[in-house]
Amino acid sequence: MIPIVFFGTPEFACPTLQRLIESPSVEVRGVVTQPDRPRGRGHRVLPPPVKVLAMKHGVPVLQPESLVDPVVLPWIRKAAPEIIVVVAYAGKVPCHMLKLPPKGCLNLHPSLLPRYRGAAPIQRALMNGETETGNSTMYLSDEWDAGDLIYQESEPIRPDDNYGSLSERLARKGADLMLRSVLDVYAGTAPRNPQDESQVTWARLIRPEHEILDWSKPATDLHNQVRALAPEPCARTSCKGTIWKILRTEVPYAISHEIPGTVVHTSFNTIRVSTGNGVLEILELQPAGKKAMTVDAFLRGHRLEYGTRLGEIG
Repeated sequence: MIPIVFFGTPEFACPTLQRLIESPSVEVRGVVTQPDRPRGRGHRVLPPPVKVLAMKHGVPVLQPESLVDPVVLPWIRKAAPEIIVVVAYAGKVPCHMLKLPPKGCLNLHPSLLPRYRGAAPIQRALMNGETETGNSTMYLSDEWDAGDLIYQESEPIRPDDNYGSLSERLARKGADLMLRSVLDVYAGTAPRNPQDESQVTWARLIRPEHEILDWSKPATDLHNQVRALAPEPCARTSCKGTIWKILRTEVPYAISHEIPGTVVHTSFNTIRVSTGNGVLEILELQPAGKKAMTVDAFLRGHRLEYGTRLGEIG
C-alpha cells in the first residue's frame, strides 16, 4: 500500500479523500486541515468537512494555524508518507515540506492549467462565460499552481451550471484523476510536463465587491456573475433599501431602452431588469432576512412596480 498524508479543507476536497481512503492500494496515514472556525448565519464553530470525513474513517487529523507551526513537520515525518496529496487546503505548502515525501507532493487544481491559476478557478471560468474547464493534477512547486503537470481532463460547462453544480462535478471527477496520479507517480510511470508560461491566466480571489451587480454591464455578463456566485456567496443588488441576493437568472431575447437597473416587467414568475445591453430575467432571489424563493413566490407577497430601480450597494 502507498502511504500518504492528505492536505485539504472544504467540501471540494472530500471526494478525493474518500476515494483514497477506499482504495486498496493507498493507506491514508493522516490528514492536515484548517482549524475549526465559525461558519454560517449563527457563527457556530464547526469543523471543516475534510476533518469530519477523516474522523468518520478513523484517520488521524492535525489542525495547525500555520504549516510552519513546529508540530507539523515531526507529525508528518512520523506518518512517513511516500506522497503528500493536496486538494484545496487553503494555504501554501512550505518549500521544505515539498521535499519531504520521496515521491513528491501532488495537487488537484480545478482548471486546465496554466489557465486560471489562483484561488477561484471555477468561479472565474463561469464569470468569463467559458464553455469548457477541467481538472489538472500536478507536482507542487514553490510557485502558486506552477508545478509540472501529470494529468488533465476537460469538462464541458453546461448552460445551466452554477458554481455549486460545476464544483461538485469537478470534485467528483477530480477524485478519480488524483487516484490515478498517485498510483502512476508511485509506480514511476506518470508523465511530468512543464506548464507553458506564455498561456498563464489568473483566477483572483472572490471578494465582497465582486458580488455586487453593476447594472450598466451587459445582461450576459451579469447572468454569468450570478452563476459563478450561486449558491454562495451569491450576487447582490438593492431594491428600495433592501439587499437582495440573486440566485438564478436567464437572459431572454428582449431589449430595453430604460436606464440600467430599471424593472421593466413583472409577472407571476419573473422580474425583468434593464441592463447596459439587453435584459436580465431574475428567477430566484433571497431578500435580506428571508429564505431563498422563486420570483413567483416573492411577487405573491410583494408589490413591485414597473420602473422600480435596482441599484448597486453603497
